[in-house]
Amino acid sequence: MSFSIDKISQFINTYYLDPIRGDEGYNIVNTFTWAVVLGICIFGVFRLLEKLEVKLTPRFIASVLPFVLAGSSLRVLEDSPAGIFQPPFSYLLITPNIYFLVFAITVGCLWISIRLQKAGLVKDSHLTFAGFGIVWFFINLIVLLYFENIVALYVPLFVLAAGTGLTLTFYLIARHFKSTIFTDPLNLSILMAHLMDASSTYIGIDKLGYFEKHVVPSYLIELTGTALVMYPLKLIIFIGVIYVLDTQFEDDERSLNLKELIKMVILILGLSPATRNTIRMMLGI
Repeated sequence: MSFSIDKISQFINTYYLDPIRGDEGYNIVNTFTWAVVLGICIFGVFRLLEKLEVKLTPRFIASVLPFVLAGSSLRVLEDSPAGIFQPPFSYLLITPNIYFLVFAITVGCLWISIRLQKAGLVKDSHLTFAGFGIVWFFINLIVLLYFENIVALYVPLFVLAAGTGLTLTFYLIARHFKSTIFTDPLNLSILMAHLMDASSTYIGIDKLGYFEKHVVPSYLIELTGTALVMYPLKLIIFIGVIYVLDTQFEDDERSLNLKELIKMVILILGLSPATRNTIRMMLGI
């Protein structure tokens, strides 16, 4: 029995705890595990939003995005060599723990915003909710700029230009072929977020000497010898995912809300690393 317990303990430490303590990134085991946890969490969030009577409209999704920027910049605060955060609190700011922390803060701000609107203290809960995220994001940036210096301003310029330019090109092609799916603003936002992520990965690995922590991208980059592989990888995966989402879901309101939630999660999964990578490289962290 003690042998089995030791084996289990070693397994948990090797594949889950040590990567968090050492910020070592991902392996096959924890990648699969976090993917399953994410799937479960999506349905939990769906039920929570139903209870809060929140509809997954484009305005709501837009109001969530400042919290993505805030969470990503908070992660950079933990990355800072200035040692702004120390263990054990710093462990909360390492993936995947930081997702739960940011989620809890985001839901708290959403609940407060809804209550303020119901009490007649604010007119629009979406604007109030987004305002909380914007303030949090700028506080993080102020702290970062206090401890760190901007050393590569061209990085955010490149990431934004490449992401926007490629998305615009994709949009023009989709419009030429009269595709309603791939000219939809939310779908284009998803592609843009992931193309920005690909751009940040490319400039970081191929030009600035950073390395990839995720299992599949790391394998493909090593196989091809360049992070340019991230561009076709992102396009192939997310064109397929978006097409399936927009053609396979039912037309009832509940199914449509679930589809929009899944799209929002996919958008966050692109924008979050793109933001973190870009800020880190801009500050030379």
